[in-house]
Amino acid sequence: MRVYVLNGPNLGRLGTRQVDVYGMTSYADLVSMCVETGQELGLDVVVRQTDAEHELLGWLHEAADEGAAVVLNPAAWSHYSIAVRDACAMLRAPLVEVHISNIHAREEFRHHSVVSAVATGVICGLGVDGYRLALRHLASRAAVEGRSA
Repeated sequence: MRVYVLNGPNLGRLGTRQVDVYGMTSYADLVSMCVETGQELGLDVVVRQTDAEHELLGWLHEAADEGAAVVLNPAAWSHYSIAVRDACAMLRAPLVEVHISNIHAREEFRHHSVVSAVATGVICGLGVDGYRLALRHLASRAAVEGRSA
């Protein structure tokens, strides 16, 4: 089963950006962790990051066209991008929204995600482990639904 792990703005700066909030894991380490976790679970994981909203929209459209599952950290776009939300609503397979930090324990403007209403589930505040949990969920869901994981 193909799973896209898509990351929004500034996530390419992991390991150097606000380490007190996002931790010391580098983006390269996050990519490796997601790919390795996917291999363990029998998933074909593709990890991408962009600071360009139109690029993320294209990837979401690609996932919708393929019927692929998505793990999405929309980052700042979570809070205001109706375009990202609408692209997520087009997905035909599960969508797990992931946030490294607990968005509900941060600034008020971060408390609401426009994406959450169209997500299958949301994981926040568990650091990069949230990505592992999202992939495990998708693999177990595929097994229950009888799709190859």
